[in-house]
Amino acid sequence: DYIEMFYNPKRKHARNGMLSPVEFERQQKWKQQGV
Repeated sequence: DYIEMFYNPKRKHARNGMLSPVEFERQQKWKQQGV
């Protein structure tokens, strides 16, 4: 919980294609599943 509150889950990052951390992780899961 601390990390989720400390790091803004909605802030976009240029390094990961201007995706929020939550959306980036979601896309990584899709890639791993082959969807």
